[in-house]
Amino acid sequence: MSYIKPKKRLGQHFLTDHNIARKIANSLLVQDVQSLVEVGAGTGQLTQFLPGRYKNKTWLIEIDNEAVQILREKFPEMNERILEKDILKLNLGNLFSGNISLIGNFPYNISSQIFFKVLESKDQIMEVVCMVQKEVAERIRSGPGTKKYGILSVLLQAYYDIEILFTVNENVFSPPPKVKSSVIRLTRNNRDHLACDEHLFRRVVKTGFNQRRKTLRNSLKNGLFNKKTDEALMNKRPEELGVEEFITLTNFISNNS
Repeated sequence: MSYIKPKKRLGQHFLTDHNIARKIANSLLVQDVQSLVEVGAGTGQLTQFLPGRYKNKTWLIEIDNEAVQILREKFPEMNERILEKDILKLNLGNLFSGNISLIGNFPYNISSQIFFKVLESKDQIMEVVCMVQKEVAERIRSGPGTKKYGILSVLLQAYYDIEILFTVNENVFSPPPKVKSSVIRLTRNNRDHLACDEHLFRRVVKTGFNQRRKTLRNSLKNGLFNKKTDEALMNKRPEELGVEEFITLTNFISNNS
């Protein structure tokens, strides 16, 4: 097995195992998409295994100029669809028309920010298959009552079904990270919209978890809700509430503010 050893940048650890790359690519399930977007394509280790059904639909986003030049040499037929861009500065919904599948080995230090970008275009992004730090995967998949449950858990689970597919060991990367990685799949659920004010929902979730040790009655009183109430949900801590309970709480705040 041969590969080009690129420079490490932006917290990226480059996958060098063909079998793992093929397994990640084969984890794509959604058929009806107009664009497959690979985030952090690097030197194309994953790109070469993307399913043939995405021919002429695949776009590569890569911020590193050296890696972009390698991609252009390896995949000349894709030159017009290789974007030397920063994913965090793009609006994917504006850039690509129709439904989108997202795939990639996400740089560790911006993976959470990428998921927030996914939420910005949730009405178009039907699927995400990605490799992230194992701890991040467990955090967004975790449910109420666990220490890892937090803002991203609630916001992503509101719109996506989330599966942890498999764990990846450190020795298949260059340079090897100090932690294990996990490959996860997010599939858009059937919620066209939440049964509440979605902007307020996000504010309630973020404000609550910013002081997660306090009850919601105390954490929300500065700016969102500061009235006396017998609402039982206000006496709970944010990690005790699932998505539906946060929706109920959002409606309560909206109706009583």
